[in-house]
Amino acid sequence: MMSDRKADRALKDEEVFTLVDQLLAEQQTLSAVDQFSRLHDRDALPAMERHYKALLPAAPPRAGEQYAFEVNLDACTGCKACVSACHSLNGLDEDESWRDVGLLLGGRRKDAYQQVVTTACHHCADPACMNGCPVGAYEKEADTGIVRHLDDQCIGCQYCVLKCPYDVPKYSARLGIVRKCDMCVGRLREGEAPACVQACPTSAITIRVVAKEELTFTANTAMLPGAFDSSYTRPATSYRTTKVMPKNTQPADASALRLDHAHWPLIWMLVLTQMSVGMFVLAAALICAGGLPGAHAPLVYGATAILNAALGISVLHLGRPLGAWRFFIGLRTSWMSREILAFSLLAGCASLACVALHFGRAETLAVTTTTAGMGLVAVFTSVMIYVDTRRPFWNVGLTGGKFFGTSIVLGLAASAALTQSKFIIVASLAARAALFAWEQASIRMALSDESCGWHASARVMKLRLPWLMNVRDGLFPITLALTVPALAMHGVWLTVFACALLVVAVTAQVLERYTFFVAVMGPRMTGGYKA
Repeated sequence: MMSDRKADRALKDEEVFTLVDQLLAEQQTLSAVDQFSRLHDRDALPAMERHYKALLPAAPPRAGEQYAFEVNLDACTGCKACVSACHSLNGLDEDESWRDVGLLLGGRRKDAYQQVVTTACHHCADPACMNGCPVGAYEKEADTGIVRHLDDQCIGCQYCVLKCPYDVPKYSARLGIVRKCDMCVGRLREGEAPACVQACPTSAITIRVVAKEELTFTANTAMLPGAFDSSYTRPATSYRTTKVMPKNTQPADASALRLDHAHWPLIWMLVLTQMSVGMFVLAAALICAGGLPGAHAPLVYGATAILNAALGISVLHLGRPLGAWRFFIGLRTSWMSREILAFSLLAGCASLACVALHFGRAETLAVTTTTAGMGLVAVFTSVMIYVDTRRPFWNVGLTGGKFFGTSIVLGLAASAALTQSKFIIVASLAARAALFAWEQASIRMALSDESCGWHASARVMKLRLPWLMNVRDGLFPITLALTVPALAMHGVWLTVFACALLVVAVTAQVLERYTFFVAVMGPRMTGGYKA
């Protein structure tokens, strides 16, 4: 009897093992459809898949199409779940954000209008960031239309930050590069929604496919009140609402007078390069006119030394300076690439000008004149770098006047210190007075005219930087006070006063260049402002 029970138990154990073994073998041969069917029957699919799948297009973009964000403003609650999800998934730094949430206000007290807005990269049809990058650190994917930043190519020049009118690229001081939203392209390729889309509890953010030819806008057309003119970069993001926005709707931070980044290496680079160019121009003029025999030599040597110092300082602005040699990649579209090329050629011409001083007058005149001409071209490229950002304060008239004015004023002041020429001291004072009067008149005009494009920048200078403007204004009387005794001096004391005038002139232009950067009030989407 006992032996029979043992035999029955052994037979059952063998049958159980055989059944499990068979099921495992069968499971390995299931097709993808069978596996999905079993998961669906057991309700074992990812909890949010049925939701975020509906937020994706039925099919990927075809030729002539691209992905784009679509935001339903009526559904957006401003909860910032999208901001948190983006930050978490992309491993951003603590103070770094690729998506922002802002606020629009309008209407009247009895019929007020308020709307929260979520915004990120708009993956424009004509991206300003990509066009401005000197080293090709951006690409617009042909199959998806997504504008991607190539971290390994970036040199951290931050020019794309200045070029983008929506405040999208963000500089990471820790990494020394710029980074931005890429629409979670890796997730899209796997059929998953971007982090912000999946995290939104009200499905306010979705992904859609748009025809690139539809991304055309007439001038003065904006996605939202307060946003930049869409005809510039042709953004792909669309915002929809069933509500009627009052005509006076504007970003909640529209009246905020914010200070932008100072970019100190660029301040010194611009001031010193423009000084050196002014000295080269004066040296060429002296050689051509035959005046002040021997005076041109110290000007050429001094200008070359100042130029090389300025170019060395400029490298400090780059997060990854060792990659700057690839500037030629962006020559077709980037003014920064053109500026790098122009100043590289200027440095070569300056070295030749130093060598030419040891030859005859004809050779010296030819090389120095060529160097001066190359210097003026280089200053022009510096002007265009900022004009091309389309920021009102950096318009061509104002920026050109400041940059070429600095070349004249500092070129004369430095030349007076090197040559101790009283004629050049008087010319320097006249140039300083003309530039000072022009700048003061420009600021007064902008303050009095609210329709002026850089009215807000003028208000920043008056209300946020009154101490600095007072110091700058006070430097001009000091210039007058030093010039009078300088003209009566001789020998060592003349040199001392001429050098003091140079220090005052440089200080004034450094302060002017500081306001040039911090008071620019660059355009951005609502929500991009941080106090």
